[in-house]
Amino acid sequence: MLRNYLVFKYNKLKKYRIDSLCVSENREIKNGDSHVLPINASSAFSFENIEESIDIFTGEKKGFVYGRYANPSIESVENKLAALESLTTEHDAYCVLTSSGMSAISTLLLSQLEAGDSILTQHELYGGTTELMNAVIAKYDIHLIRADLNDKEEVNRILSENDSVKLIYLESPTNPTLSCVDIAQIAELKNTHSVKIAIDNTFSTPYLQQAMKLGADYVIYSTTKFLNGHGNSIAGAILCKTEEERYTIWNHMKLLGTNCNAFDAWLLHNGLKTLAVRLDKHCSNALALAQFLESHPRVNRVNYPGLESSKYHQIAKKQMSQYGAVLSFELDGPLEVGKKFMNACKLCTIAPTLGNVDTLLLHPASSSHLKVDKEIREQNGISDGLIRVSVGIENINDIIEDISSAIEEAFK
Repeated sequence: MLRNYLVFKYNKLKKYRIDSLCVSENREIKNGDSHVLPINASSAFSFENIEESIDIFTGEKKGFVYGRYANPSIESVENKLAALESLTTEHDAYCVLTSSGMSAISTLLLSQLEAGDSILTQHELYGGTTELMNAVIAKYDIHLIRADLNDKEEVNRILSENDSVKLIYLESPTNPTLSCVDIAQIAELKNTHSVKIAIDNTFSTPYLQQAMKLGADYVIYSTTKFLNGHGNSIAGAILCKTEEERYTIWNHMKLLGTNCNAFDAWLLHNGLKTLAVRLDKHCSNALALAQFLESHPRVNRVNYPGLESSKYHQIAKKQMSQYGAVLSFELDGPLEVGKKFMNACKLCTIAPTLGNVDTLLLHPASSSHLKVDKEIREQNGISDGLIRVSVGIENINDIIEDISSAIEEAFK
């Protein structure tokens, strides 16, 4: 069922700037229709007659069949995300919404790889992604190879010696150490190797980093985070460059049952309207906080690509419009100091997520990386004193005062 996927306003809106597109409803509105996107809360869709049913099931006619396959509310949001992803490129983009960021990753991997294939990735990945690849994807005889993806010669050698590598999977910036990969440099290798590139662009969103323009074939989002921005919806998105690729991904989504639902898509749609204004504030606050922490005597290091001292600053400067809202910093103390700091914060909230409008804290050593061997954690820059901050849009002076006071309390 290869459907006529793009809605009428898609190409019209590509002439506008990204903040205007974020606000747009991006759908055809007829007289009497709701001005804002409605929630189509239906598990199935009816037909006028059996002939229409046959035409839609065979793909001869555009239409909706069953909620797991597609839904008008979901399709509208998919089209907006596709338009945002391809806004400054010469090609179109196509989107499949899923039930979460993890389901987006698993659906993409299962749609692109088969037994005997390998994934080339970096040493630093979101913990859930690593666990998925090691505990689930590996069961299908799909192998994982890790390397420094900024070492072009090493990546080229691995690809030359391993024909089984079908996908390069990366994050930039990474979670939680904020390292960056030169995406365009990786993309240059596609000319000599039969390999596709997938990037988890959750931290940046298309507002800060146009991954497809840099050479990525597939872009993944946990829309739960900055795209929604308000912590009230869980969903994921997979972006690709052709309708044929979308069909393959969509078919796996349909069969795996990793589909999004209309309510979460609607909440995502509302969040997208303020994406640009939120991220402008997020990013300015994050840079100011990073600069403050860099000069603090109790902080060993700050991981934030917006700092000129960051080894990834030039890469980020080349491929990002701003440097994002997430940073991490290492307190000069043992595990207990990190835990005391977390408890001492009053404005900032301890929560295992990121991307909300309020400032959120995570202590990886006692939460997300609790079950990871300490030696392995520290090899990847995740020490007992490391704190991840998803910087919110509060007044920056209040954020700095809260964190400064908590650091003082932690060392008493």
